[in-house]
Amino acid sequence: MVRIFIILLFMGSTAAAVARDILVWEDCVREAKDNHPGLISAKESLQEVKADRAAVISNLLPQISSSASQETSRTGPSKTRPDTYAYSVSGEQLVFDGFKIPYDIISATKDIRAQQYSYNVTSSNVRLNLRTAFVQLLKEQRLLEITGGIEQRRNQNVELVKLRYEAGREHKGALLTAQANLAQAEFEVAQARRNISVKQRQLLKELGREKFSPVEVKGAFSVDHLLYKERPDFDKLAQNTPFLRDLVEQKEAARFDLKSAKADLFPKVYVTGSLGKTGPEWPPVNDKWAVGGRVSFPIFEGGSRIADISKARAAFNQAQADERSGKDSVLLTLEETWAQLQDAVDTVSVKQKFLTAAEERAKIAQAQYSSGLVSFDDWTIIEDDLVDVKKSFLDAQADYLVKEATWVQAKGGTLDE
Repeated sequence: MVRIFIILLFMGSTAAAVARDILVWEDCVREAKDNHPGLISAKESLQEVKADRAAVISNLLPQISSSASQETSRTGPSKTRPDTYAYSVSGEQLVFDGFKIPYDIISATKDIRAQQYSYNVTSSNVRLNLRTAFVQLLKEQRLLEITGGIEQRRNQNVELVKLRYEAGREHKGALLTAQANLAQAEFEVAQARRNISVKQRQLLKELGREKFSPVEVKGAFSVDHLLYKERPDFDKLAQNTPFLRDLVEQKEAARFDLKSAKADLFPKVYVTGSLGKTGPEWPPVNDKWAVGGRVSFPIFEGGSRIADISKARAAFNQAQADERSGKDSVLLTLEETWAQLQDAVDTVSVKQKFLTAAEERAKIAQAQYSSGLVSFDDWTIIEDDLVDVKKSFLDAQADYLVKEATWVQAKGGTLDE
C-alpha cells in the first residue's frame, strides 16, 4: 500500500513538473499589454511629457510666496536699533509675454500627442515580435508532430526493406540507406524538441515574463485566400500610421517652439502685490501692503535669444524633412509588405498542391515497392520528396502568418486592435 502511494505521489509530481500553460493568441496579447517592459517604458515616457505640459501651464497661474523675518540693525559703534519683525504674502501675475507661454503649452500638447503615437509605434512593434514568436512556437510544435510521423514512417520503411533484404530481394545498401534515413528522422525529432524550448523562451520574453516556464500555444495555420486580394489605398493607410502621425506632431511641436522662441524677444509684464505686517514685537501688528507692476526686458544677452531662434528654426526644418522622408519610407514599406504577403498567400496554395501530389505518389510508390514494381532507389526518392514537401508546406504556412503580422505592423496595428 505504501509503495502504491509513493508511486502515485511520484507520478503526480512528474505531471506537475511537465505541466505547462496552454495559450491562445488572445491570451498572449493580454499578458504582453500588461507586462512587456517596452510598453511600460513607453507609458512612463508619456507620463513624463504630460508632467512637462503641466509645468508649462503653471507659468500662467499666479506665483505666490510667503516670508517671515527678524531684523536687528546697528548704525554706529554704540547705537543698536531694536528688533524688527515682519511677515508677508506676496505674489505676481504674468500679464503679457508676447504669447510665449501659450505657444509653449501648444507645443507641449503636440509633444503629448507625438508620444501617444510613439507608444502606438512601440505597441505595433511589440505585436509583430509577439506574433512572430507565437507563430514560431506553433510551427515547432507542428514540426514535432510531422517529424514524429516521419520517424514512424521511416521505421516502417526499415522493417519493409529489412524483410526484402532477408528474403534476398534487396541489397544491403538499400537497408543501410533506410536505416540512415531513420537515424535522420530521429535526429530531427530531437532537434524539434530542443527548438521548442528555445521558441518557448522567445515567446516568454515577448510576454514580459521574468521566469521560464513551459508553455504551449494553440492556433491554426489557416489562410484566407480572398482576404488580401483587393489592393489597398497606400496613401490613405500611410497617413494613418502612428509612425507618420508621430512625425507630424513632432513637426507641429517644433513649429510652436519656433514661435515661442520669437515671442521671447517681447517684454514681460507682471502685476505684483504683497500683504503683511511689521513691528518691533512678535507677532507684529502694523499693516504693510503694496500693489504695483513690473516689466522685464533684457537689453543685452550676447545674442543668446537670436541663437535660440536660429536653433528652433533649424529644428523645425529638420522635423519637416523627417516627416517627408518618413512618409516616403512608410509608403515603400507598405508596398513591399503587401507584395510579400501576396507572395506568401500564393506560395501556400502552390505548396498545398505539391503536398497533395506527394502524398498520393508516396502512397502508390509504397504499394508498388512492396510488390516489387519499383526499385528501392525510385521509391526512396519519392519518400524523401514527401518529407521535404511536408516541411516546405509547414514553412509556407508559418511564413504566411509572419508576413501577415508584418503587414499589420506596417499599417500600424497595435495590441489594442
